[in-house]
Amino acid sequence: MQTIHDVLVIGAGPAGSTAARLLSYAGWNVALVEKSAFPRRKVCGEFISRSSQSLLPGDPLAEGFQVASGPEIKRVGLFVKDVIVDAPMPFARGSGWGRAIGRDRLEAALVQAAAERGARVWQPWKLTCLQRESDAHVATITCGDEARRIWARQVIAASGSWERNSFADMHAQPHEPGDLLAFKRHFRNDNLAGDLMPLFAFPGGYGGMVHTGDGRLSLSFCVRRDVLQRCRDAHPGGSAGEAALQYIADCCAGVRDTLLGAEPEGHWLAAGPIRPGIRKRYMDGIFFTGNLAGEAHPIVAEGISMAMQSAWLLCQILVEQRDAVLAGEPATAGRIYSQRWRRTFAGRIRAAALFAKLAMHPKADLGARLVALFPQLLTFGARLSGKALQLAG
Repeated sequence: MQTIHDVLVIGAGPAGSTAARLLSYAGWNVALVEKSAFPRRKVCGEFISRSSQSLLPGDPLAEGFQVASGPEIKRVGLFVKDVIVDAPMPFARGSGWGRAIGRDRLEAALVQAAAERGARVWQPWKLTCLQRESDAHVATITCGDEARRIWARQVIAASGSWERNSFADMHAQPHEPGDLLAFKRHFRNDNLAGDLMPLFAFPGGYGGMVHTGDGRLSLSFCVRRDVLQRCRDAHPGGSAGEAALQYIADCCAGVRDTLLGAEPEGHWLAAGPIRPGIRKRYMDGIFFTGNLAGEAHPIVAEGISMAMQSAWLLCQILVEQRDAVLAGEPATAGRIYSQRWRRTFAGRIRAAALFAKLAMHPKADLGARLVALFPQLLTFGARLSGKALQLAG
């Protein structure tokens, strides 16, 4: 007889793997489908707020995690033109400070933890069709020439906002000059203090840097499509990422000083367009989490944390409403989730949009000079972004 899973989770990134692990821990029969093989390199800021580390498998204070991750981030910085300023990172009471860890290491650990809790992991298998049959969702997944069907009472979509799939329409929209394209690369032998995570801003974009462990510096940034084209015209022959970095270094003394003598590791990664905002959280019997539910500008470095927190929030509600959800009546849970999600994340997404607008303005250095006079504004902004958020329950 065909097994009918309680829930099918599509996508094994931070949101999907967290949801699969937490629901498996709560006794649900979970199937987790991921099209990519892990470990994988992916565009990501790689920082995890301290409060979100409680959602990691195992003990985030254990030696293994501390070795794999970068040092505690106790200061937040701002690099704009010749302005270089830093301030204390807001302290999460009873928790401490956040750290950064390579996305490749994090995802592999999360999906392994979900499997150890009992989730049935299908990887690398790609979802090709999802339809409703009687009282269950039926997913067709493929790996090479092989195809399988998975039955589940409920579905959680956690496949990311810019993946090419039926849940996200990011790529269906026409390209615009103001589209934000994201880039990332690792470096070694840099000059950045280990406890500092600076934001850097330049006309037409913004980015950040942080140490992720094993001596690696992660540099990531977003740049407008039209600005990127001007960078490529000014620096022909190289990659788009390298052309943009040369433009950033010319604009920003802090980035230039940090990378003086640094050695690049690996090739440039690119993604996009990045179109932050609030999206659907529940529709037609499907729950959406991670960036599919809503996405903040990466300027606040909360992508991983918000993905894991949204999965945690969804799992809380599904467990509360378990009888109704597994009986095929998920609408109430969907309504509650949508409301709680908005209360939890909407303010942070709006704050991030404001920060991004200010950072990309041609006269952003005027604001940076004000911050240099009042560095506590940096601490306040980091608090607004959720760096000291306390998770309840």
